[in-house]
Amino acid sequence: MSMNKTDKQDIAIHVDQLTKIYRLYDRPRDRFLESLGLTRKTLSREHYALRSVSFDVARGETVGIIGVNGSGKSTILKIITGVLSATQGEVQVNGRISALLELGAGFNMEYTGRENIYLNGTMIGFSKEEIDARLEDILAFADIGQFVDQPVKTYSSGMFVRLAFAVAINIDPEILIVDEALSVGDVYFQSKCYRKFEEFKEMGRTILFVSHDLSSISRYCDRVLLLHQGSLIAEGAPRDMVDLYKKLLVGQLDTETLEAKHVPSAENETKGEPEPASWTPAFTCNPQINEYGDGTAQIVGFNILDKDGNSSNTIEKGTEWTVQMRVLFHKPVSDPIYAFTITNLKGTDITGTNTLFEKVNVRPRGEGEYQELSFTQQMDLQGGEYMLSLGCTGYDGADFVVYHRLYEVCALTVISDKNTVGFFDTNSRVRLLN
Repeated sequence: MSMNKTDKQDIAIHVDQLTKIYRLYDRPRDRFLESLGLTRKTLSREHYALRSVSFDVARGETVGIIGVNGSGKSTILKIITGVLSATQGEVQVNGRISALLELGAGFNMEYTGRENIYLNGTMIGFSKEEIDARLEDILAFADIGQFVDQPVKTYSSGMFVRLAFAVAINIDPEILIVDEALSVGDVYFQSKCYRKFEEFKEMGRTILFVSHDLSSISRYCDRVLLLHQGSLIAEGAPRDMVDLYKKLLVGQLDTETLEAKHVPSAENETKGEPEPASWTPAFTCNPQINEYGDGTAQIVGFNILDKDGNSSNTIEKGTEWTVQMRVLFHKPVSDPIYAFTITNLKGTDITGTNTLFEKVNVRPRGEGEYQELSFTQQMDLQGGEYMLSLGCTGYDGADFVVYHRLYEVCALTVISDKNTVGFFDTNSRVRLLN
């Protein structure tokens, strides 16, 4: 990769053919024998955490890095910040870096919070006078009161991350490196962190960050890098990269050609509704599902489909999505009710519906018969994490009966680049009248 002089002045981070190899041993004694040259046989095997990765980050650009666990995201950040050394390749950084990798990794647990502020500032390259000038902003941002003069080892985890974030974000860096650190503390502190993040963007600072929060990736990034098994397989606009990542998560992406794998589907009873490639989802379900019911019916399959008809529990806000169910009846039921519910992570019901609310004329089902159905709707929930529950119920005379319910069968992630107040987007159309 070559850059002329002008290009170099506009580049904040230059990564060229970066490779990181670890040697893995089956037994600790094998490492000992090989290091001392006591065996002619190679007892280790090579693991490539990174394979010839190259990219540039321009000054003032916000770049996100996404990929499944073990793809090399954090390894790249650690090499850029000097925490790790590369096996091969080159990294050039033009500007003063503040890094939020493992929050508080540079803290001395025996020192007070105030002493750690000065320790971290000195490590980054600030003089005492420069740290003095920023001290009040750091203390106000952390908002831990008199605990700043107590040893860090006495802090709660919440106070610890607040101080670590406050130090990293308030030292006026030219380049901010963030690794999964924007969701620390309570909701009020998170809001403060995001506002600071916005300020950095408005000031034209360079930001490089890793996150599994696809909403943050979509909202803040100018460009996104997609890593897989240590290799950079794609880069581009956030929405395009998030789409590829979703396909990668469910095994529907050919990483050699970057083509989505589409499985042809059979016809559905209800024309126009998408059909799942399988009644077994391509995403991971809750391994500890709370299921109950009297056994009259059984939910034997389900799926969630995104706007493109792919099996995915990651849905973009504002797009159409579908919940599908397959129910087997062990006893005859004259008026079954099929339902789905979305809850937040605390278990509070957010929304949901059923065939009774939707005034659907369901058919009676006999023993051994199946019912396949789908609920299709627009996703208007705010970006975030939710849980999906499914149910098949009915009435025995005046008594409500649960035939089968799968409570919190899987997680549901909503991606959004614009959130409003509360759980739902009002989808307002705003006009300025003067």
